[in-house]
Amino acid sequence: MASKNLDRYRPNVGVALFNDDGLVFIGKRAGERSRYCWQMPQGGVDPGEDERDAAVRELEEETGVRSRHIEPLAEIDHWLTYDFPTAVRLAKRRRGKNWRGQKQRWFAFRFTGKAGDVDLNAHHKPEFDDWRWERLAATPELIIPWKRRVYVEVAKAFAPFAEH
Repeated sequence: MASKNLDRYRPNVGVALFNDDGLVFIGKRAGERSRYCWQMPQGGVDPGEDERDAAVRELEEETGVRSRHIEPLAEIDHWLTYDFPTAVRLAKRRRGKNWRGQKQRWFAFRFTGKAGDVDLNAHHKPEFDDWRWERLAATPELIIPWKRRVYVEVAKAFAPFAEH
């Protein structure tokens, strides 16, 4: 990864939120109907924001899960990247964003709350319109194909926290 110029990749974080059974939270992207509509919480890092703080913020914004209902487990200490497909890249360029793709730092947390602590409508426009607990090893096949390689790496890195 050192050979890749990361300047054209949007800084982003991803969260693997594990329950006590070793299953991970996945959300269905709002309005999506495709086979690849599921993903773990993720989002951009604000300028000057610490990546772990961004992960906690994104988790709360997308799931309603507050920091008091999570415990840190691990993190991947380097950037994982994926490139946007050409059509996505062109659409972003028209909106003034010339990103080649995203670079992501991933964090694993243990969920210590109850199902009622998940509130997909807790903040502004919901990112997800449904959610469930899933086996971590199954997530790469649920994600849009151009993000799959990152999910494979996340599944390997966080396997010790997953159900077996």
